[in-house]
Amino acid sequence: MTILTDGISDKYELVVGLEVHVQLSTLSKSFSSDSAAFGAGPNQHVSPVSLGHPGTLPRINKKMVEYAIKIGLACNCSINLHNTFARKNYFYADLPKGYQITQDQMPVCLGGAVLVRLSDGTSKSIAIHHIHMEEDAGKSMHDQHHADSFIDLNRAGVPLIEIVSEPDMRSGEEAGQFLTEIRKLVRYLDICDGNMEEGSLRCDANISVRLKGEKAYGNRCEVKNLNSIRNVQRAIEHEFERQINVIESGGHIDQNTLNFNADTGETSVLRSKEMANDYRYFPEPDIAPLVLTREFVNKIRESLPVLPNELYQKYTIQLGLSDYDASVITADKDFALYFEDLIKNTDNYKSAANWLMGSVKSYLNESGVSITNIRLKPEALAGLIKLVDSGMLNNSVAAQRLFPALLKNGNKSAADIANELNLLINQDNTDLNKYIHDAIAKFPDKVKEYQKGKKGVLGLFMGEIMKSSKGKIDPQKTNQLLIKELESK
Repeated sequence: MTILTDGISDKYELVVGLEVHVQLSTLSKSFSSDSAAFGAGPNQHVSPVSLGHPGTLPRINKKMVEYAIKIGLACNCSINLHNTFARKNYFYADLPKGYQITQDQMPVCLGGAVLVRLSDGTSKSIAIHHIHMEEDAGKSMHDQHHADSFIDLNRAGVPLIEIVSEPDMRSGEEAGQFLTEIRKLVRYLDICDGNMEEGSLRCDANISVRLKGEKAYGNRCEVKNLNSIRNVQRAIEHEFERQINVIESGGHIDQNTLNFNADTGETSVLRSKEMANDYRYFPEPDIAPLVLTREFVNKIRESLPVLPNELYQKYTIQLGLSDYDASVITADKDFALYFEDLIKNTDNYKSAANWLMGSVKSYLNESGVSITNIRLKPEALAGLIKLVDSGMLNNSVAAQRLFPALLKNGNKSAADIANELNLLINQDNTDLNKYIHDAIAKFPDKVKEYQKGKKGVLGLFMGEIMKSSKGKIDPQKTNQLLIKELESK
């Protein structure tokens, strides 16, 4: 592909809309009692209903409806109280019925928006067109046999919601952040694990370009089944350049469905883009309209947990944390819940954030464990912070000796372990004065250098005192007494 020269791409505007498919973490499938669990052997979680045998009748999974309403409320959508289902007809080997039960004219959620934060410090609200419920298809496997494709229908009938955005995104970064926020929301709501590698979160990107200032949209291409946030961004960036090259060469953008090759970073045509009438939507005759009540919706609203954006606002506005700190903490639900418990036991919020994102996060990365499995209780970490804040414990000793000990003794308090290990600072100045005098006596030449104005040698004396005291000193107090002693010489 021709690389765009400077200035050509500046004439054009990228237009992106995403369709995010969220596999709901219900126990059973959308319209049958088959297990929806991931990881079973091929075709173990099937029945006449999910296989689409004649005469079988689907029944709506109530939990699927609850989960769809949850994400709709979290995205500030309007909840449609009168829902209908439809048949979307198409032939594919892993769709045994020959149609998919979905929602067409009357989806469960309408409107809404997701707020994204960008690297330049700005925020943008990405509008949602609608969210609808549907069932998943099976899975075709083309790498199990040299000549044949295998079909696993365990996934057929597993409940999905599809979140359809408006074409509001103007960069790969915006699209990546939109998908990141959706993944955070479904995890906070406990409706999906957000695992893109296992296919429980999938994304199709509708991409077009137009001259800046134009109101009409250009012909769009849909890139299917993107399985990572990075690949979503790469596919968008590639399509932006490809479509501009086609237009600049006098060509026309055909409305095709594309595949993205993660190895080459390029797209290729899968098929010409279908239109709604190609699917021959018609009302699902075996499922009556689903009528919801306000009471049912309000009960779900009351059950919603605190969401990541609410926590972000709390941390930046009420607690005074930086945007970076708040973003890192709220990126993971379990991490945020741990921090919530931590700040119930300390009001030094900045120190709490520093310990969590520093020593705790490093330990989690090195040991490969989740914060839900860490033995260090929030109360114990708050106790460590209190010892440092009160001047009873040196910060470096806290990090190098007390913190590792707390990780191994999860049921003990920070004060108890610090006492057992004899880590607390001796408040008696007698010992401290002795450490200072010994250090000065050891380096008489450095004393002269200090008196001649070479203040950098203070670090040498402090290092010696720290070594002699085994870290059981207050650095600030020691520094003051050391300077006073040196200047009295």
